[in-house]
Amino acid sequence: MQNHFELFQLPRQFAIDAGALDAAYREVQGRVHPDKFVNATDAEKRVAMQWATRANEAYQTLKNPQRRAQYLCELHGVDLQTESNTAMPMAFLMQQMEWREELAEARAARDAALLDKLDGQLRTARKDLLKDIEAQLDAGDYHAAAQGVRALMFLEKFGEEVRFAFDALDA
Repeated sequence: MQNHFELFQLPRQFAIDAGALDAAYREVQGRVHPDKFVNATDAEKRVAMQWATRANEAYQTLKNPQRRAQYLCELHGVDLQTESNTAMPMAFLMQQMEWREELAEARAARDAALLDKLDGQLRTARKDLLKDIEAQLDAGDYHAAAQGVRALMFLEKFGEEVRFAFDALDA
């Protein structure tokens, strides 16, 4: 079975051309969309639906940087162990604790400026981490990239908490 990159005829690498991904997705969907199989047999309709579902899943995976990095690690035999491996470098954990304290302060004071500052720091950390992950993937260091993806997952989850805090201010 072909992988997501092969499905869309894209190079198997972290950096992808978003326009090429979108165009390839539309092309694949155009070939397998269930509407094209209205007069087909039930078996042909099922196969078309399976391909359309697979194309959607592949597109969503490759479109999202975190999921794309995770997928590349898995393609190279590295299990991220997201449930069992929560070990992180001490500096990363300390940063998480500082951010959590700031978030608690911002919530208590209903301080939009502090939330904004925190959100900016998270965006910068995420961007820097994605650059590191890309370099690790390009160098074939999938184990280090997996550690980066796990850290990215922490950042994404914390980013959601910051967005919830913003929403609470608006409520």
